[in-house]
Amino acid sequence: MPSNKITASSKLLPEHPALAQVRRSAATKVKVAVSDIDGVLRGKYLHRDKFLGAAEAYPGGGFGFCDVVLGWDMMDATYDNTTATGWQHGFPDALARLDLDTGRHVPWDDGVPFFLGEFVNADASAHAQCPRQTLKRVLKRAETMGFKVMTGMEFEWFNFLETPQSWAAKQGVGPQQLTPGMFGYSLLRMNQNREFFNRLMDQMLAFKVPIEGLHTETGPGVYEAAIGFSEALEQADRAILFKTGAKEIGASFGIMPSFMAKPSQSLPGCSGHIHQSLSDGKSNLFFDAKTPRKMSRLFESYLAGQVACMMDFAPMIWPTINSYKRLVDGFWAPVKPTWGIDNRTASFRVIAGSPKATRLETRCPGADVNPYLAMAAVIAAGLHGVEKGLKLSAPPITGTNVGAEHIARAPRTLIETTRIFEKSEVARDWLGDGFVDHFAATRDWEWRQWLDGVTDWEMKRYFEII
Repeated sequence: MPSNKITASSKLLPEHPALAQVRRSAATKVKVAVSDIDGVLRGKYLHRDKFLGAAEAYPGGGFGFCDVVLGWDMMDATYDNTTATGWQHGFPDALARLDLDTGRHVPWDDGVPFFLGEFVNADASAHAQCPRQTLKRVLKRAETMGFKVMTGMEFEWFNFLETPQSWAAKQGVGPQQLTPGMFGYSLLRMNQNREFFNRLMDQMLAFKVPIEGLHTETGPGVYEAAIGFSEALEQADRAILFKTGAKEIGASFGIMPSFMAKPSQSLPGCSGHIHQSLSDGKSNLFFDAKTPRKMSRLFESYLAGQVACMMDFAPMIWPTINSYKRLVDGFWAPVKPTWGIDNRTASFRVIAGSPKATRLETRCPGADVNPYLAMAAVIAAGLHGVEKGLKLSAPPITGTNVGAEHIARAPRTLIETTRIFEKSEVARDWLGDGFVDHFAATRDWEWRQWLDGVTDWEMKRYFEII
């Protein structure tokens, strides 16, 4: 059994509740993780003593984590076009600083303590390419403007009866759907997989990722979850943990959740909607009872910022090749930077009513987002509108794009949005040159991998006839 005796060095530890709980527990190991560029959690188990040493100087402490995490794609292929990290630097350790406020236990992993981290430089300053630090940079600027950003995320995702082994054997073709048919909000389909449903609700809550609502969506084996509203950094933490947690919980049932934006050409895609409001710490600043729409001038400027420059940040809300396959007319995903009053076909849905519930729902992001980066993008775009005092120049649309006939359609490819992002003065102002240059390079890499790939579509179309 491990000793719970407090050593001389541990007496120097700050009395953070999560850290104190680890010291008092019988835990022999701790799980830690950081986000890579694509929003994939990369982590490891640390021996209890190693963890205590890493956390000793909180909030400045940390441990070495190979900086390849920021220098390779989701398939572990190293980028050939980045300067912040790469073979030319030898992939040294970067300092991963633990955020003890993220402490929780993993219910489906024997209650092992878990903490999220973020990358910092040797002088403890924020690492320019770290996704979590990028969001914190935006939120710090919001704080200087006098705002606390409140957000909530919703994810839609497909569930398949696959394992990593069965999926590899199928070579990426024909995954078996969890359930057949288009049954949104179906109690029958929920009941067919009630153990998985209940496990998601109950164990996520125990994991400090509260789910406000969980239901089937339209599509075979499609679910939707709404994560409890919170401050933006906490919400992004919850969102990235939800995606990983759903996959780990699903695996125990032989279920493989997929957060691809568009797994099937013939079916609707999967969204990653982001709800937002601004607070002064006491009240919702988006609400104004004196206006016809119950929208404050602040809300209108925030919305105008997103309408005006969401495309400047587009690769952060549509980060993959597949993201753009979701942007198809008639499949629910909005295809133009439009806004509307409680209109689910608009990119920006204004939900105005009570002082508590008034908010903006940004509906254009897909489920394939890195939550830190998508959150940073929508908040930066909105706050840009506030800083510049932007006004809504177009009326709200009605129906599906009625009134948006002269609004340009969103780009349909990753390379198009990457080129806009790379040249955007707004993106560089809010995110910094170091991040913009690095993220643009990673999206250029992703595009080139697609250019080299030979798809099933090409084989079916050309193999026999040409």
